[in-house]
Amino acid sequence: MIAHFIRRLGRWGLKHVRELGRMGLFILNAFYYTFERPFKLRLLIKQIRFFGSKSLLVIALTGAFTGMVLALQLYYTLRKFGSEALLGPAIALSLIRELGPVLSALMITGRAGSALSAEIGIMRITEQIDALESMALNPFRYIIVPNIFAALITFPLLSAIFNFIGIFGGYLISVKLLGLSEGTYFSQIDTFVDMQDVMIGFYKSLSFGLIVSWICSYKGFNTGYGAEGVSKATTEAVVLSSILILIWDYFIGSLFL
Repeated sequence: MIAHFIRRLGRWGLKHVRELGRMGLFILNAFYYTFERPFKLRLLIKQIRFFGSKSLLVIALTGAFTGMVLALQLYYTLRKFGSEALLGPAIALSLIRELGPVLSALMITGRAGSALSAEIGIMRITEQIDALESMALNPFRYIIVPNIFAALITFPLLSAIFNFIGIFGGYLISVKLLGLSEGTYFSQIDTFVDMQDVMIGFYKSLSFGLIVSWICSYKGFNTGYGAEGVSKATTEAVVLSSILILIWDYFIGSLFL
């Protein structure tokens, strides 16, 4: 019984180690084919629109209500310590360093990452990828590379939009509803938020863009056949991307304490 359990555990471990190896080779191939000319600029612009402009509404709504909820909760917490004047920087730092990059990445994963994985998966099961290879066209250059670079460009920009709208949402609640001075709200933000905080949020959103585009492209590219295979690959892509976002957020956050 024990030997059987050990064998099953070993097969499980080897299976996941092989999967990690394939994922590593996948992203290395993507970066390698980036340097092949000519670069597919038209495809890059198309995917920037796919990741960026089509996600603006969900980013704006999530950012606004995140800022408003933060304002409400932090106000009643800070009031217990007589520190209501610090409400502005508390909201700004929470958004810029943590919530902005993480929540915007999760929202983009749910909207664009799932669609990306399903789209590539459908291309695989309908043999469109095989058709590219039969015409001596590298699918990495036409499918994978534009998605990765589009995500690297759009994730920091969408995170910045999320932060801006979230801080403004916090301003509406803090100043218009709770009666905090407008000058106090913004002047304290300028005092306590520095460039290092902004760069931490930028590094996080940049790395999240790489994670989401990498995982979703990989899962779609290696999907099983049939509708069941596409749905399974899409689900795995969203779940794994979301988990890795939270795990990587902890490690990169602890690095910049």
